[in-house]
Amino acid sequence: MTTFATDKMIKAEKIHKSYGTLEVLKGVSLSIKKGEIIAIVGPSGAGKTTLLQILGTLDKPSNTKKTSISINDKNILQLNSKDLAKFRNQNIGFIFQFHQLLPEFTALENVCIPAFIAQKSKGETERKAIELLNFLGLQDRIHHKPNELSGGEQQRVAVARALINNPLVIFADEPSGNLDSDSAEHLHQLFFSLRDKFGQTFIIVTHNQELANMADRKIEMLDGKIIL
Repeated sequence: MTTFATDKMIKAEKIHKSYGTLEVLKGVSLSIKKGEIIAIVGPSGAGKTTLLQILGTLDKPSNTKKTSISINDKNILQLNSKDLAKFRNQNIGFIFQFHQLLPEFTALENVCIPAFIAQKSKGETERKAIELLNFLGLQDRIHHKPNELSGGEQQRVAVARALINNPLVIFADEPSGNLDSDSAEHLHQLFFSLRDKFGQTFIIVTHNQELANMADRKIEMLDGKIIL
């Protein structure tokens, strides 16, 4: 297991989330070190994706009075919408089960989009995007559109897009759930190669036990709580 700095990348206390009368998260607390690869596992409906979305700033907890969430010592609950969007763009990458690539754009163009949103220069962005696509074994697919790529290639383009702004942390929600076994295994190994090369923290929600067992640490959820 690779060890990076011992300080915390994410620290969350007492996260609650309800939708009407349905309580999805029941006071979840956790801490994650910089450079860790964490797998969050548990049955459907346990609250895994909801937790991931809240930690990733895509959703907010229901009651913030006793809740705290910090990413790299930044209290994200104190940020307004504009500052939160900027923080998300600069510090967080997302990988989803369905790659969500824009079909009208090439692999290169899809990867560049988050950097263009961050107002980085076209030349610098394209150089970084090509470097990432090359690292991911997609050097011959750079100018192909999503419908010209296999499922595994599409997901690797999505990984490159998640990495383009050098985020501190990557959140992945069932990233291999839509892939065949060979592509899934390749993607799983890729996460560890990326961590070793770039030092990012990975938080991965998965039903894939092989991926979960590869992680530095496995967090199991059940009925909106973490099982200790």
